Amino acid sequence: MMAEFLAWLAQTFALVRKEILALIKDPANRTILFAPALMQALLFGYGATYDLTHVPYAVVDQSRSAASTELLARLDGTGVFKREATLASNAQIGGLIDSGKALLVISIPSDFEHRLTVGDAAPIQIILDGRNSSTAGAAAGQIGSIVADYGASLGGSPPITMERRAWYNPNLETRWTLMPAMIAALSFMQTLLLSALSVAREREQGTFDQLLVTPLTPMQILIGKAVPSIMVGLIQSTIILLIIRFWFQIPMNGSYWLLNLGLVSFTAAGVGVGLSISALSVTMQQAMLYTFLLIMPLMLLSGMLTPVRNMPQILQVITYVNPLRFGIDMVRRIYLEGAGFTDIAFDFVPMLVVAAITLPLAAWLFRHRLA
Repeated sequence: MMAEFLAWLAQTFALVRKEILALIKDPANRTILFAPALMQALLFGYGATYDLTHVPYAVVDQSRSAASTELLARLDGTGVFKREATLASNAQIGGLIDSGKALLVISIPSDFEHRLTVGDAAPIQIILDGRNSSTAGAAAGQIGSIVADYGASLGGSPPITMERRAWYNPNLETRWTLMPAMIAALSFMQTLLLSALSVAREREQGTFDQLLVTPLTPMQILIGKAVPSIMVGLIQSTIILLIIRFWFQIPMNGSYWLLNLGLVSFTAAGVGVGLSISALSVTMQQAMLYTFLLIMPLMLLSGMLTPVRNMPQILQVITYVNPLRFGIDMVRRIYLEGAGFTDIAFDFVPMLVVAAITLPLAAWLFRHRLA
């Protein structure tokens, strides 16, 4: 019995070794496996942000008073708002907004200072470019805070102050929210594609049929195909983790061991989905098509960009079969919150269920095709 088990392990290890060598022997493959993860992590870190760093604006100051000058000086002093133009009339606003040169225009009425002097309300108008709603809305909110601070500085009754404090992301930087999710999302996309192409590639080349007539069992073939893809996914996740931790210097509050344990479960689920796609596909072209059709819904329903709780109820139910949803939630909570195993134990359940279904399904499909 022991001799048979050792022989089984030796055969499986030989297949795993063969798959790894097939992946790394070609220099182009080595580049494709790891360069995209490095490049995408840097691009997302610098490019995908909703933080306000540069807001071009214009002003129509019909008041031209000390009060309006001081208010605009406070705005310019933030370093975020850059005045692109000072307009003579409201008729010039449309052309400036349409051209995209200004995200917003502030219009100050001629009686602005007089109203403040007599204690009346002194409204100002902000015209926003709604084509960029997220940034425009955030900019309007920041202008509202500046205007409120200026109004409080004019005296009168002591204003009610509000103190804001954010847990886990003190400065509310979108990079802190987005980048930990990339540990799961970027490796998931490439691991899914890699595993989806593994069997389809050999079937197209005619070598998979030769593999099926060897003494290897379908489970050994499954392990041989799954282990290299899982290893590649873990290496990619580690590369992205190092970039986030040391390049972008986002502090990690949780356990590296727990994070890696969760990534193993998450990657196994992704590989199971990919191998099932590969077993169903006759050609590499079919496998790529099925994978790309699946990736976009999985990304949209993962909660990476929009909270799952904001989705319609039926879509919230569908997300329970999406391992990416729970992989992203797990990584974020470990990385930012410092969550322990008991805090994220529920995230493991759907991932392990998906892995437990898709991996045996792929092995069954191997047997089915053999029959």
